[in-house]
Amino acid sequence: MKNLKQNNFKSELKFVYSDNNSLSIIFQDNDLLLGVVGEFNNNLKELEKLTNTNIYSRGNSILIKSDPKKNNLVKNAIQFLTNQFITNRNIEKKDIISSVNKFMIEENNNNNNTNKNIEYIIKTPKKSVIPRSEKQKNYVRALRESDIVISAGPAGTGKTFLAVAVGLTMLLEKKIERIILSRPAVEAGERLGFLPGDMREKVDPYLRPLYDSLYDLLDFEKIQKKIEIGDIEIAPLAFMRGRTLKNSFAILDEAQNATDTQIKMFLTRIGENSKIVINGDPSQIDLPNKNSSGLNRSKKILGNLSEISIIDFDHSDVVRHPLVSKIVKAYSDINND
Repeated sequence: MKNLKQNNFKSELKFVYSDNNSLSIIFQDNDLLLGVVGEFNNNLKELEKLTNTNIYSRGNSILIKSDPKKNNLVKNAIQFLTNQFITNRNIEKKDIISSVNKFMIEENNNNNNTNKNIEYIIKTPKKSVIPRSEKQKNYVRALRESDIVISAGPAGTGKTFLAVAVGLTMLLEKKIERIILSRPAVEAGERLGFLPGDMREKVDPYLRPLYDSLYDLLDFEKIQKKIEIGDIEIAPLAFMRGRTLKNSFAILDEAQNATDTQIKMFLTRIGENSKIVINGDPSQIDLPNKNSSGLNRSKKILGNLSEISIIDFDHSDVVRHPLVSKIVKAYSDINND
Protein backbone atom coordinates (compact mmCIF):
# COMPACT_ATOMS: atom_id res chain seq x y z
CA MET A 1 0.00 0.00 0.00
CA LYS A 2 1.43 3.34 -0.93
CA ASN A 3 2.26 5.91 1.71
CA LEU A 4 -0.69 8.28 2.19
CA LYS A 5 -0.10 11.65 3.81
CA GLN A 6 -2.50 12.55 6.59
CA ASN A 7 -2.67 16.27 5.85
CA ASN A 8 -3.75 15.58 2.25
CA PHE A 9 -6.50 13.07 2.99
CA LYS A 10 -9.31 15.43 1.94
CA SER A 11 -7.77 15.70 -1.51
CA GLU A 12 -8.26 11.93 -1.79
CA LEU A 13 -12.05 12.43 -1.62
CA LYS A 14 -14.54 14.07 -3.94
CA PHE A 15 -18.17 14.73 -2.97
CA VAL A 16 -21.02 14.65 -5.53
CA TYR A 17 -24.55 15.60 -4.42
CA SER A 18 -27.63 14.46 -6.36
CA ASP A 19 -31.18 15.76 -6.46
CA ASN A 20 -32.61 12.51 -5.02
CA ASN A 21 -31.08 13.08 -1.57
CA SER A 22 -28.03 10.94 -2.31
CA LEU A 23 -24.36 11.72 -1.85
CA SER A 24 -21.44 10.02 -3.57
CA ILE A 25 -17.99 10.09 -1.99
CA ILE A 26 -15.43 9.32 -4.69
CA PHE A 27 -12.01 8.02 -3.66
CA GLN A 28 -8.93 8.80 -5.74
CA ASP A 29 -7.10 5.85 -4.20
CA ASN A 30 -8.60 2.34 -4.25
CA ASP A 31 -6.40 1.06 -1.42
CA LEU A 32 -7.70 3.85 0.78
CA LEU A 33 -11.29 3.01 -0.22
CA LEU A 34 -10.78 -0.66 0.69
CA GLY A 35 -9.33 0.34 4.04
CA VAL A 36 -12.30 2.57 4.85
CA VAL A 37 -15.12 0.21 3.76
CA GLY A 38 -13.45 -2.79 5.46
CA GLU A 39 -13.46 -6.46 4.61
CA PHE A 40 -16.83 -7.49 3.10
CA ASN A 41 -17.94 -3.85 3.59
CA ASN A 42 -18.17 -4.51 7.34
CA ASN A 43 -17.26 -0.92 8.28
CA LEU A 44 -20.04 0.46 6.09
CA LYS A 45 -22.53 -2.04 7.52
CA GLU A 46 -21.67 -0.91 11.04
CA LEU A 47 -21.96 2.74 9.99
CA GLU A 48 -25.38 2.00 8.46
CA LYS A 49 -26.63 0.55 11.76
CA LEU A 50 -25.33 3.48 13.80
CA THR A 51 -26.78 6.18 11.52
CA ASN A 52 -29.90 4.36 10.25
CA THR A 53 -28.99 5.10 6.64
CA ASN A 54 -28.39 3.17 3.42
CA ILE A 55 -24.73 3.09 2.37
CA TYR A 56 -23.34 1.32 -0.69
CA SER A 57 -19.87 0.72 -2.11
CA ARG A 58 -19.84 1.06 -5.90
CA GLY A 59 -16.66 1.07 -7.92
CA ASN A 60 -14.36 3.71 -6.48
CA SER A 61 -17.09 5.47 -4.51
CA ILE A 62 -19.36 5.23 -1.47
CA LEU A 63 -23.02 6.13 -2.04
CA ILE A 64 -25.20 7.41 0.80
CA LYS A 65 -28.98 7.59 0.48
CA SER A 66 -30.84 9.42 3.23
CA ASP A 67 -31.99 12.91 4.17
CA PRO A 68 -29.45 15.76 3.87
CA LYS A 69 -28.80 15.88 7.61
CA LYS A 70 -27.90 12.18 7.84
CA ASN A 71 -25.97 12.33 4.59
CA ASN A 72 -23.79 15.01 6.12
CA LEU A 73 -23.35 12.97 9.30
CA VAL A 74 -22.12 9.95 7.29
CA LYS A 75 -19.93 12.19 5.14
CA ASN A 76 -18.21 13.56 8.24
CA ALA A 77 -17.89 10.06 9.68
CA ILE A 78 -16.24 8.76 6.50
CA GLN A 79 -13.85 11.70 6.48
CA PHE A 80 -12.99 10.85 10.07
CA LEU A 81 -12.47 7.16 9.24
CA THR A 82 -10.38 8.07 6.20
CA ASN A 83 -8.09 10.13 8.40
CA GLN A 84 -8.05 7.31 10.97
CA PHE A 85 -7.00 4.75 8.34
CA ILE A 86 -4.26 6.99 6.94
CA THR A 87 -2.93 7.62 10.45
CA ASN A 88 -3.17 4.10 11.91
CA ARG A 89 -3.56 1.83 8.85
CA ASN A 90 -6.45 0.24 10.67
CA ILE A 91 -10.09 0.91 11.56
CA GLU A 92 -11.69 -0.79 14.57
CA LYS A 93 -15.34 -0.95 15.57
CA LYS A 94 -14.72 1.59 18.32
CA ASP A 95 -13.40 4.04 15.69
CA ILE A 96 -16.66 3.74 13.75
CA ILE A 97 -18.63 4.47 16.91
CA SER A 98 -16.36 7.46 17.58
CA SER A 99 -16.80 8.72 14.01
CA VAL A 100 -20.54 9.05 14.60
CA ASN A 101 -20.49 10.22 18.22
CA LYS A 102 -17.93 12.92 17.49
CA PHE A 103 -20.18 14.75 15.05
CA MET A 104 -23.41 14.12 16.93
CA ILE A 105 -21.82 15.79 19.97
CA GLU A 106 -20.77 18.72 17.81
CA GLU A 107 -24.30 19.07 16.42
CA ASN A 108 -25.83 18.92 19.88
CA ASN A 109 -23.51 21.74 20.88
CA ASN A 110 -24.85 23.92 18.05
CA ASN A 111 -22.06 23.03 15.65
CA ASN A 112 -18.87 25.08 15.19
CA ASN A 113 -17.21 23.14 18.00
CA THR A 114 -14.54 21.46 15.85
CA ASN A 115 -11.70 23.41 17.44
CA LYS A 116 -12.96 22.52 20.91
CA ASN A 117 -13.06 18.82 20.01
CA ILE A 118 -9.56 18.94 18.57
CA GLU A 119 -8.33 20.11 21.97
CA TYR A 120 -9.29 16.73 23.45
CA ILE A 121 -7.59 14.51 20.87
CA ILE A 122 -4.65 12.61 22.35
CA LYS A 123 -2.11 11.89 19.62
CA THR A 124 0.14 8.92 20.31
CA PRO A 125 2.60 7.26 17.91
CA LYS A 126 0.24 4.37 17.07
CA LYS A 127 -3.14 6.11 17.08
CA SER A 128 -5.12 9.23 17.85
CA VAL A 129 -7.29 8.74 20.93
CA ILE A 130 -10.56 10.66 20.97
CA PRO A 131 -12.88 10.96 24.02
CA ARG A 132 -16.29 9.52 23.19
CA SER A 133 -18.50 11.20 25.76
CA GLU A 134 -18.73 14.53 27.55
CA LYS A 135 -17.46 12.97 30.78
CA GLN A 136 -14.48 11.53 28.95
CA LYS A 137 -13.76 15.02 27.62
CA ASN A 138 -13.97 16.42 31.14
CA TYR A 139 -11.67 13.63 32.29
CA VAL A 140 -9.04 14.40 29.62
CA ARG A 141 -9.22 18.09 30.50
CA ALA A 142 -8.75 17.26 34.18
CA LEU A 143 -5.80 14.96 33.40
CA ARG A 144 -4.08 17.83 31.63
CA GLU A 145 -4.97 20.63 34.01
CA SER A 146 -5.21 19.17 37.53
CA ASP A 147 -2.39 17.89 39.71
CA ILE A 148 -4.60 15.14 41.16
CA VAL A 149 -7.54 13.39 39.46
CA ILE A 150 -9.80 10.83 41.12
CA SER A 151 -12.17 8.96 38.82
CA ALA A 152 -14.71 6.25 39.59
CA GLY A 153 -17.02 4.27 37.38
CA PRO A 154 -17.71 0.92 35.72
CA ALA A 155 -15.29 -1.06 33.60
CA GLY A 156 -14.98 0.01 29.99
CA THR A 157 -15.34 3.76 30.53
CA GLY A 158 -11.74 4.47 29.49
CA LYS A 159 -10.44 5.56 32.88
CA THR A 160 -7.11 3.75 32.66
CA PHE A 161 -6.61 3.93 28.90
CA LEU A 162 -7.14 7.69 28.65
CA ALA A 163 -4.89 8.34 31.67
CA VAL A 164 -2.12 6.17 30.18
CA ALA A 165 -2.51 7.95 26.82
CA VAL A 166 -2.21 11.42 28.38
CA GLY A 167 0.75 10.30 30.51
CA LEU A 168 2.52 8.79 27.49
CA THR A 169 2.13 11.94 25.40
CA MET A 170 3.52 14.03 28.27
CA LEU A 171 6.49 11.66 28.53
CA LEU A 172 7.18 11.75 24.79
CA GLU A 173 6.89 15.55 24.81
CA LYS A 174 9.37 15.61 27.74
CA LYS A 175 6.91 17.42 30.01
CA ILE A 176 7.61 14.72 32.59
CA GLU A 177 10.50 12.31 33.10
CA ARG A 178 8.65 9.18 34.13
CA ILE A 179 5.32 7.34 34.11
CA ILE A 180 4.50 5.23 37.14
CA LEU A 181 1.68 2.71 36.86
CA SER A 182 0.52 0.95 39.99
CA ARG A 183 -2.19 -1.42 41.19
CA PRO A 184 -3.02 -3.19 44.43
CA ALA A 185 -1.87 -6.78 43.83
CA VAL A 186 -3.91 -9.70 45.11
CA GLU A 187 -6.26 -7.75 47.35
CA ALA A 188 -5.20 -4.71 49.34
CA GLY A 189 -2.96 -6.85 51.57
CA GLU A 190 -0.83 -7.78 48.52
CA ARG A 191 -0.04 -11.28 49.78
CA LEU A 192 2.38 -12.36 47.07
CA GLY A 193 4.67 -14.74 48.96
CA PHE A 194 2.76 -17.89 48.09
CA LEU A 195 3.04 -17.28 44.34
CA PRO A 196 5.88 -18.95 42.37
CA GLY A 197 8.69 -16.98 40.71
CA ASP A 198 10.55 -13.76 41.45
CA MET A 199 8.78 -10.51 42.34
CA ARG A 200 8.18 -9.47 38.73
CA GLU A 201 6.72 -12.88 37.88
CA LYS A 202 4.49 -12.66 40.96
CA VAL A 203 2.97 -9.26 40.18
CA ASP A 204 2.95 -9.16 36.35
CA PRO A 205 -0.41 -10.96 35.99
CA TYR A 206 -2.10 -8.28 38.13
CA LEU A 207 -0.46 -5.45 36.19
CA ARG A 208 -1.13 -6.91 32.72
CA PRO A 209 -3.98 -4.46 31.84
CA LEU A 210 -1.52 -1.59 32.30
CA TYR A 211 0.92 -3.21 29.88
CA ASP A 212 -1.91 -3.77 27.40
CA SER A 213 -2.80 -0.07 27.41
CA LEU A 214 0.83 0.88 26.77
CA TYR A 215 1.25 -1.59 23.92
CA ASP A 216 -1.91 -0.25 22.30
CA LEU A 217 -0.36 3.22 22.13
CA LEU A 218 3.33 2.64 21.41
CA ASP A 219 5.37 -0.13 19.75
CA PHE A 220 6.23 -3.10 21.96
CA GLU A 221 10.00 -2.64 21.55
CA LYS A 222 9.84 1.05 22.50
CA ILE A 223 7.74 0.31 25.57
CA GLN A 224 10.16 -2.40 26.67
CA LYS A 225 13.09 0.00 26.21
CA LYS A 226 11.42 2.68 28.29
CA ILE A 227 10.67 0.14 31.02
CA GLU A 228 14.30 -1.02 30.98
CA ILE A 229 15.71 2.49 31.38
CA GLY A 230 13.10 3.49 33.98
CA ASP A 231 11.08 5.99 31.93
CA ILE A 232 8.08 3.76 32.57
CA GLU A 233 7.73 1.95 35.88
CA ILE A 234 5.04 -0.61 36.63
CA ALA A 235 4.84 -1.74 40.22
CA PRO A 236 2.41 -2.93 42.90
CA LEU A 237 1.06 -0.35 45.30
CA ALA A 238 3.20 -1.53 48.21
CA PHE A 239 6.33 -0.40 46.34
CA MET A 240 5.21 3.24 46.50
CA ARG A 241 5.62 3.60 50.25
CA GLY A 242 8.32 6.04 51.36
CA ARG A 243 8.91 7.56 47.92
CA THR A 244 8.56 11.12 46.59
CA LEU A 245 7.53 11.30 42.95
CA LYS A 246 9.05 14.24 41.05
CA ASN A 247 8.52 15.04 37.36
CA SER A 248 6.21 12.05 37.19
CA PHE A 249 2.77 10.98 35.99
CA ALA A 250 1.57 8.36 38.47
CA ILE A 251 -1.58 6.27 38.03
CA LEU A 252 -3.13 4.05 40.69
CA ASP A 253 -5.48 1.65 38.91
CA GLU A 254 -8.13 -0.59 40.53
CA ALA A 255 -8.15 1.77 43.50
CA GLN A 256 -11.39 0.27 44.82
CA ASN A 257 -9.12 -2.49 46.19
CA ALA A 258 -6.91 -0.05 48.07
CA THR A 259 -7.66 0.92 51.65
CA ASP A 260 -8.13 4.46 52.87
CA THR A 261 -4.60 4.43 54.30
CA GLN A 262 -3.07 3.13 51.07
CA ILE A 263 -4.76 5.77 48.91
CA LYS A 264 -3.63 8.49 51.31
CA MET A 265 -0.09 7.08 51.10
CA PHE A 266 -0.17 7.12 47.29
CA LEU A 267 -1.57 10.66 47.07
CA THR A 268 1.03 12.04 49.45
CA ARG A 269 3.84 10.75 47.21
CA ILE A 270 3.23 13.70 44.88
CA GLY A 271 6.25 15.91 44.33
CA GLU A 272 7.35 18.80 42.14
CA ASN A 273 5.94 18.86 38.57
CA SER A 274 3.95 15.68 39.08
CA LYS A 275 0.42 14.42 38.53
CA ILE A 276 -1.39 11.63 40.33
CA VAL A 277 -4.41 9.78 38.99
CA ILE A 278 -6.61 7.46 41.09
CA ASN A 279 -8.97 5.16 39.14
CA GLY A 280 -11.41 2.52 40.29
CA ASP A 281 -14.76 0.82 40.02
CA PRO A 282 -16.69 0.89 43.34
CA SER A 283 -18.91 -1.97 42.15
CA GLN A 284 -15.97 -4.39 41.90
CA ILE A 285 -14.42 -4.32 45.38
CA ASP A 286 -12.49 -7.55 46.07
CA LEU A 287 -11.49 -6.76 49.64
CA PRO A 288 -12.73 -9.14 52.37
CA ASN A 289 -14.30 -6.12 54.05
CA LYS A 290 -15.82 -4.02 51.30
CA ASN A 291 -16.23 -1.10 53.70
CA SER A 292 -12.45 -0.81 53.93
CA SER A 293 -12.18 0.41 50.33
CA GLY A 294 -10.78 3.95 50.29
CA LEU A 295 -11.92 5.06 46.83
CA ASN A 296 -15.30 6.58 47.66
CA ARG A 297 -13.98 7.93 50.94
CA SER A 298 -11.16 9.77 49.17
CA LYS A 299 -13.71 11.40 46.87
CA LYS A 300 -15.72 12.65 49.86
CA ILE A 301 -12.69 13.89 51.79
CA LEU A 302 -10.94 15.62 48.88
CA GLY A 303 -13.87 16.67 46.69
CA ASN A 304 -13.86 20.26 47.98
CA LEU A 305 -10.20 20.92 47.12
CA SER A 306 -10.05 23.05 43.96
CA GLU A 307 -6.73 21.52 42.90
CA ILE A 308 -8.27 18.03 42.77
CA SER A 309 -10.69 16.93 40.03
CA ILE A 310 -13.32 14.27 40.72
CA ILE A 311 -14.86 12.49 37.71
CA ASP A 312 -17.74 10.03 38.09
CA PHE A 313 -18.51 7.81 35.09
CA ASP A 314 -21.62 5.68 34.57
CA HIS A 315 -22.88 3.04 32.12
CA SER A 316 -23.53 5.65 29.41
CA ASP A 317 -19.77 6.29 29.20
CA VAL A 318 -18.87 2.64 28.48
CA VAL A 319 -16.95 2.45 25.19
CA ARG A 320 -16.40 -1.29 24.88
CA HIS A 321 -18.94 -3.52 23.14
CA PRO A 322 -22.40 -1.83 23.32
CA LEU A 323 -23.67 -4.82 25.30
CA VAL A 324 -21.25 -3.98 28.13
CA SER A 325 -23.14 -0.76 28.83
CA LYS A 326 -26.42 -2.69 29.05
CA ILE A 327 -24.87 -5.27 31.38
CA VAL A 328 -23.47 -2.56 33.67
CA LYS A 329 -26.83 -0.77 33.77
CA ALA A 330 -28.73 -4.00 34.47
CA TYR A 331 -26.53 -4.83 37.46
CA SER A 332 -26.70 -1.23 38.67
CA ASP A 333 -30.50 -1.26 38.52
CA ILE A 334 -30.65 -4.50 40.54
CA ASN A 335 -28.29 -3.14 43.19
CA ASN A 336 -30.35 0.03 43.51
CA ASP A 337 -33.63 -1.83 44.05
